[in-house]
Amino acid sequence: MKPKSNTKTEKTKLQLLHQYYSYTGFYSFVWNAVKKSIPFIILLVAAIYVINHFFNINEALIELTKTLPVYGVMLFFFASESFLGLVPPEIFIAWAAKMHAPWLYLALLALLSYSGGLVSYYIGYVITKIPKIHTYLEEKMDKQLKNSRKWGGFLIVVGALLPLPFSISCMATGIINFPFKNVMLYGSLRLLRFLIYGFVIFQAL
Repeated sequence: MKPKSNTKTEKTKLQLLHQYYSYTGFYSFVWNAVKKSIPFIILLVAAIYVINHFFNINEALIELTKTLPVYGVMLFFFASESFLGLVPPEIFIAWAAKMHAPWLYLALLALLSYSGGLVSYYIGYVITKIPKIHTYLEEKMDKQLKNSRKWGGFLIVVGALLPLPFSISCMATGIINFPFKNVMLYGSLRLLRFLIYGFVIFQAL
């Protein structure tokens, strides 16, 4: 009888969680965010495909890590992670694997990526100070901003852990003026991602 009771309780908890997400607009927020991002993702993928057809991006980036000095690679990576973060971090993790102290360089990359996300947050925050953008956000996107403020932590966690640009997630939370201390907290999961990827890539190389 007890197992049945536990199953019932678990189902009830899941139902309550589902109801909470439904009432608070979480599902619609995620769906709208995905729906609005699809055209941009398609354009970005198409642009990368066309460029890569004539010019091998990955080979160029790998060559860049070979020719630049260590501090140059670090600066380039930090700049990438601060502005949109479109360069895959895996290339730099593979670079770290070939260094004389791979885990030290991996740790530096992780800290630079995390710091770059915080810089992106402030870029987003500064953008909202531009009068026209501020007016547009307040008048045209009031509902979306309220939902985004409610689920801003989710944006950060997704950007930190999944293979999506962390910089863009942080910039979005800066635009919605999500609390910076929460960005620092949720964004620290970025360090975990680098640790996991480091284990995988270091073993493979």
